[in-house]
Amino acid sequence: MESHSPAFKFRLGLFIVVGIGLFVLGIFIIGKQKNLFNPVFSLKANFHNVSGLQVGNTIRFSGINIGTVDNIRIINDSTVRVEMLIKKDVQKFIKTDSQAAIGSEGIIGDKVVVITQGYESKKIVKSGQMISSVEPIETDAIMRSIKTTAENAALATEDIAGIVAKINDGEGTLGRLIQDKTMANNIDKTILNLKTSSKKLDQNMEAAKSNFLLRGYFKKKEKAAAKAKAAAEKKKNDKK
Repeated sequence: MESHSPAFKFRLGLFIVVGIGLFVLGIFIIGKQKNLFNPVFSLKANFHNVSGLQVGNTIRFSGINIGTVDNIRIINDSTVRVEMLIKKDVQKFIKTDSQAAIGSEGIIGDKVVVITQGYESKKIVKSGQMISSVEPIETDAIMRSIKTTAENAALATEDIAGIVAKINDGEGTLGRLIQDKTMANNIDKTILNLKTSSKKLDQNMEAAKSNFLLRGYFKKKEKAAAKAKAAAEKKKNDKK
């Protein structure tokens, strides 16, 4: 049996060292994700739909990563339970009225569980406690709403464009009014006649006031108006 050459032994030793290094690195990464090297406590929350949340996804509080999703399991046909592992030093900030909501890193990013802040007057959560949840809004529902809004806006724009085109073509009362110069001139003349008639009416009223037969009537009206004004001022002063 031939002995292995020194070069072969060196390569074999190097392969073993690299393999052990990768194994230790993998354990470290997994342990960091699972918070195996930090004291942790657990929380639970029930959802009707986890919207693509997966084990290992991040838990956030006040925008800070504080833990990971440890387990997701179906309780019944309408309930999915999410179990979370969270850093122990964050427990004092999470209150019994805090809520768990499912969000995302971006529009198409990984899902995350966001724990909301509670009131300071409430008690601190205990390990293993169940907290209330907020159901996530599906991305498909958002996209459908945006699509519907865009379609409605396009229809409204098309209708407005059609109305403006008809007006420019002189269709309808408003279109005829804008496009028909004769109608516009008639309106101008009507306004001018109204102004002239109003001016003549004022002149006739002044002439009527100077008339001997109607002078007494207008004086009586002026006295009545002055008397009413004086009574109003007296009533106002009495209230003061």
